[in-house]
Amino acid sequence: MTAYIIRRLILAVIVLVLVSMFVFLAMRLLPGDPVLMFVSSSSVQEITDEQLESLRHEFGLDKVLPMQYLDWISGVLHGDLGRSILNHSPVTQEILRRLPITIHLGALAFIIAVIIGIPAGVLCAVRRGSWLDNFITTLSNIGITIPVFWLGIILIYVFALYFEWLPVMGYTSPFEDFWLSTKKIIMPVFCLALGPLAGNARQARSSMLEVIHKDYIRTAWSKGLRERTIIIKHALKNGLMPVVTLSGIGIGAILGGSVLIEQVFNIPGMGRLAVTSVMNQDYPYVQAIALIMAISIVFANLLVDISYGWLDPRVHYE
Repeated sequence: MTAYIIRRLILAVIVLVLVSMFVFLAMRLLPGDPVLMFVSSSSVQEITDEQLESLRHEFGLDKVLPMQYLDWISGVLHGDLGRSILNHSPVTQEILRRLPITIHLGALAFIIAVIIGIPAGVLCAVRRGSWLDNFITTLSNIGITIPVFWLGIILIYVFALYFEWLPVMGYTSPFEDFWLSTKKIIMPVFCLALGPLAGNARQARSSMLEVIHKDYIRTAWSKGLRERTIIIKHALKNGLMPVVTLSGIGIGAILGGSVLIEQVFNIPGMGRLAVTSVMNQDYPYVQAIALIMAISIVFANLLVDISYGWLDPRVHYE
């Protein structure tokens, strides 16, 4: 197990380096000049070429790309994610302010997707062919295909503008006003959770249908064990492995969805900061956000792989 974890950590480092290089190069291949955007947002006066070169030197943009990348990576390894080109504020400070908001929404969406999606899929498998199975399966198919940004707009129109039950947009910390915070996050959390929830339900149903036809399940039935005991103690644990894998992938879907959902609901989280930074070509913010999201996804996949040994003792790490 230890050797396996070490190999996975080495592979994770390689993946993170490749992701950081890709994002670094992709941002610099975009048309436009971030220094000119900084100048236009801070001054309307004419600026000379010498002043532009001075600004590029200040931000390190006058160096060749390999040196710029090495300077950035060196800062990351020392805990410094750089400074914003647009407002000169430390990137780490702004991310620490916005990261808890994205974690709050994403964690709630993930928990809801797991505690509702998996039992729903198991119930469909146990009651295969019933009206309940057809109903949940149909909803799952619809949930997977609905674009989250379109769903967010529809929810705003129905529940915020038409019925006026929920706030239109924004975010309030639960430590400031718990009831207002709950009302504001209902719609964005639902949008983030819907896709992973539907995916978990479909995968749990498929996995359980495969497991409950195994010989050891028939043996358990022949012994006269209760249905709950057979499902929970014998079928569910073996049927969870594909679901756990999909749940790990769902974390990436939630993080990616936060970019759209935070924009639709005007939530000041990491996703909205990423969109704004890409539009402004604020390289340090985009690089830091992409690196944090990559670390989250790689860590989630590592936990999923380690959990296989607990779910199925037949799995050996070599």
